[in-house]
Amino acid sequence: MLKTLLTAALLLSPTLAFAADITGVPKIRDGDQLLIGSTRIRLGGIDAPSTDQLCLNTKGERWTCGVAARDELIKHAGHKSWTCHARSVDRRGRTVARCEVDGEDIQKWLVSNGWALAFTRLSRDYEADEQAAREAKAGMWQGAFIAPWDWRVRNKKTHVLGAVKPPEGALAILLASASGAVAPSPDCTIKGNVNRSGECIFHQRTSRWYAKIEMKISKGTRWFCSVEEAEAAGCRETRR
Repeated sequence: MLKTLLTAALLLSPTLAFAADITGVPKIRDGDQLLIGSTRIRLGGIDAPSTDQLCLNTKGERWTCGVAARDELIKHAGHKSWTCHARSVDRRGRTVARCEVDGEDIQKWLVSNGWALAFTRLSRDYEADEQAAREAKAGMWQGAFIAPWDWRVRNKKTHVLGAVKPPEGALAILLASASGAVAPSPDCTIKGNVNRSGECIFHQRTSRWYAKIEMKISKGTRWFCSVEEAEAAGCRETRR
């Protein structure tokens, strides 16, 4: 009877179910996603660029800011032991947590160095850090970029951010990077396209159609960095 009551309490109270901290050296997938042991973790309160995201630098040139965010995080704390305080589980089964390394708030470090934005729809904890990064023109703020949450569903209405006024044509340049002829990075080589039925299909290099797919934004194509990312965008793998 006692066991049944405890189980019910855990189900009704997520904070009890995720009270235990997660510790260990992480495998960092991108600026706000990592793996500790078998637990997939999403850093809460912030949103960092995915590894397929590109930004513009001070010269108006495209650069792989998503890869840079991941690599800077690895350089800063990727080989140290992390302590992550779990808060909840998101719809993709990832544990949402606040993480620290040697007492340092990792989310705060990412936002204050311009490698992530404060996700103010859920938390205002890092708003001041974002403002400081913008004023310092740190990380992504050195030029122009699209907010990570807009990048995933980018279209012509997407707003371009920057510490200074974005260069003329910034939106067109950034949108074109979604399906340029060359993959944005070696980590992002999965091709996604839309078939005649309007269904999103993704193709890995082993697909018989891979080489035949032309990457043009006018055709609704885009690059993905992982099968998980493609599926999260509503695409399915080709059957051939």
